[in-house]
Amino acid sequence: LLSVLFVVVQGVAGQSYFSSPIRACRLRRGTCFFGRCPQPYHHVGSCGLRSSCWV
Repeated sequence: LLSVLFVVVQGVAGQSYFSSPIRACRLRRGTCFFGRCPQPYHHVGSCGLRSSCWV
């Protein structure tokens, strides 16, 4: 019950306790792709499972 209350309070505060790497990439206005980052883009993180966040 205490853990459910914790998750609810996090949601009300606008913070996500269970955030995903893909969501974090989208918040940076990035896009998740597989492989290496091409020249005009910058690698800013990982989206998990061998994919990278490009901006």
